[in-house]
Amino acid sequence: MQPTASIFQKKLIREVISLALREDIGQGDVTSHWILRKDLIIKGRIVAHEEGVIAGLQIASQVFLTVDKHTRFINKVKDGSTVLKGTVVAVVGGPAVSILSAERTALNFLQRMSGIATMTRQLVQKIRKTKARILDTRKTAPGLRSIDKLAVYMGGGQNHRFGLYDMVLIKDNHIKSAGSISRAIQLIQNRNHQRIKVEVEVENLTQLKEVLSEKIDIIMLDNMSFIEIKKAVAIVNGKFKLEVSGGINNSNILQIAQTGVDYISIGGLTHSVKALDLSLDIL
Repeated sequence: MQPTASIFQKKLIREVISLALREDIGQGDVTSHWILRKDLIIKGRIVAHEEGVIAGLQIASQVFLTVDKHTRFINKVKDGSTVLKGTVVAVVGGPAVSILSAERTALNFLQRMSGIATMTRQLVQKIRKTKARILDTRKTAPGLRSIDKLAVYMGGGQNHRFGLYDMVLIKDNHIKSAGSISRAIQLIQNRNHQRIKVEVEVENLTQLKEVLSEKIDIIMLDNMSFIEIKKAVAIVNGKFKLEVSGGINNSNILQIAQTGVDYISIGGLTHSVKALDLSLDIL
């Protein structure tokens, strides 16, 4: 449960930007190169066409600077800010060919990240009077995990594990393959010399009771009913951190948060993104 901040994650973001630009520009933006003079300098502004949370301004700036170091990108709001329809969120200036070549890639990142941050903020605000915290998942767009998780963080959520390498999460298929929950946990404990955090997924109260005597850190209640979640909170009684996952939506999240669970993880934050409506308008 940590923010995107590591050198490794920053390196991945640079690689994603480079790949996205190669994908879009390829051998060159033929339309802009054939229409625009090389010495033409333009200025534009990025405008929000609906209310939402802005995220990804630094990424958008990197896109323009990667295309051309002579471009200028000035934030008019901060990442994580809520903006109204019509707000100018940034201005950009520089060679016209460079600005128009970078435009779509920059907006793709900015719109996606702002959409994720907006949805995250809405859910965070809804449960703000409870102790529960919103988590993301690994259900991210392939190659965009660092970007997606950064957007969740900017929206006020917390990051779950970044990949299979930084936290143990024993899921149903691990349990089936190992033969039992206790066997799966034992195998992990025998090899977990780095003392990486261990989380175990349980699907019912019987499985929950099986892990109460184990040396683990977090229990995930997977697709349990509201009544089962309430019972699970009472059974655990603060001995372990509890995470709820599966079937969470805008209409039931507050009720679930009020049960006393610690975390609510939501795949929909990143796998079903509604991009925020933003555009670059040339002045």
